[in-house]
Amino acid sequence: MDELLKNHMFATHAIAAAGSVTLGCALTHPLDTLKTLIQVGTVPNKKLVATQILDRVRYLSGITGLYSGFAWSTFGRISGVGARFGIFELLTAFYKDGREDNYVYVSEALLAGIAAGALEGFVSTPFELLKLRAQVTSASCLPKSASEIKQATSSPLITKLLRGYTPDKKAWDLTVGLLSSLSSKHPNMVAALKEYPWMMTGSGKPPSVHEVRKPLDVITLEGWRALWRGLRSGIARDCVFGGIFFSSWQFLHIGILNKMAIEMEHPPRFSYSHHILEFLVFSCKMLTAHFHFHF
Repeated sequence: MDELLKNHMFATHAIAAAGSVTLGCALTHPLDTLKTLIQVGTVPNKKLVATQILDRVRYLSGITGLYSGFAWSTFGRISGVGARFGIFELLTAFYKDGREDNYVYVSEALLAGIAAGALEGFVSTPFELLKLRAQVTSASCLPKSASEIKQATSSPLITKLLRGYTPDKKAWDLTVGLLSSLSSKHPNMVAALKEYPWMMTGSGKPPSVHEVRKPLDVITLEGWRALWRGLRSGIARDCVFGGIFFSSWQFLHIGILNKMAIEMEHPPRFSYSHHILEFLVFSCKMLTAHFHFHF
């Protein structure tokens, strides 16, 4: 019965968390879209403003264009928040195991927050990539309609290399002519051509972001690793945020509890000043280890 109740409570918390994240994303996603488009579209000699972005999105994608990438953003937030709090609770439960009181040190909260941030960054990076590409698409030029594009007959190889493209016949013939002089005993010619598939479009340049926005297109054209592009920066950002978030949360939580317990008949075993001293000592140790590592 206890196990059933625990599972029921876990499912309740998971549903409530998913619902709250979805509601938060629904309210803030248009602002996130505006921020992304201003950051991407602004150049040194031409700075975009929110009204210009709104007019362009309404003209190209309609008002619903402000919610482009909403699904990816929601899935990424739910996965990231779940990973963050899940790892933190798991590590702090390990820290508290065997202790007489249910207590976590600020330094332990800092380390658990860093680990939780690392996993959050790894989980949410693919969703962020797909969300950003969908947002950019909402303000990009509309492609030609299917009736205006004359679909050329192509071999299965071209279809695999250029998913969603109409190959340029002249550029393709030129590419084939150049490659025909090479040895045909290449160990993996298809994999080699996948690194430069835009040669066959005739432009000689990689496709735009709004042309490669679906997961299957990204994987086919750029490979699996493209989904985790910018992973190091994302992990560094989330590690710093997670460490500061959980350590400051624990620090303030302990301070509030100690203040509320001042007039108790039996004061807590550890005082607030003890936590401050313990946090400072841990910070000094981390700085000492950092300088020792580099020097």
